[in-house]
Amino acid sequence: MKHFFLATLFLAFTSLVFAQEKAPKSPHLTVENKGVKVVYGQPSKRGRVIYGELVPYGQVWRTGADQATEITFSKDVTFGGQKVKAGTYTLFTIPDKQTWTVILNSKLGQWGAYDYEKNKSQDVLSVKVKREALSTPVEKLTFTLPGNAVVFEWDDTRITIPVK
Repeated sequence: MKHFFLATLFLAFTSLVFAQEKAPKSPHLTVENKGVKVVYGQPSKRGRVIYGELVPYGQVWRTGADQATEITFSKDVTFGGQKVKAGTYTLFTIPDKQTWTVILNSKLGQWGAYDYEKNKSQDVLSVKVKREALSTPVEKLTFTLPGNAVVFEWDDTRITIPVK
């Protein structure tokens, strides 16, 4: 009986270790609300300096991990004050300490922002939004859709883009 218990304990431990190794560091998530859907890879802070280092200021960022973030509008909307037709777009940002540029691009299936310059001609819009500093860091990049905006938070930053 003792050997059976030890063997069972070993198998349980081995399964747990294997499961943890297989869990993605940046899971892919989908959030939806009122005709807006965002699909993104969710990176974690994990003790790193995010803005200005991991995500450099002044450079195009995929606004997530792995494949570039995509946003879908089920009907025509106003996004950051600009009209956008219903459809799916790649969402990029250019971080800055005070003001961020949010970009919608019609080229889908982009991996990261590596080919952004090549696909820049397919930008649909570019809007500037104020960066809001958070007093408590957010560990995982999180998109929310409160109904009248697209909001994302990570580390010490919140970005809000109005949607009507």
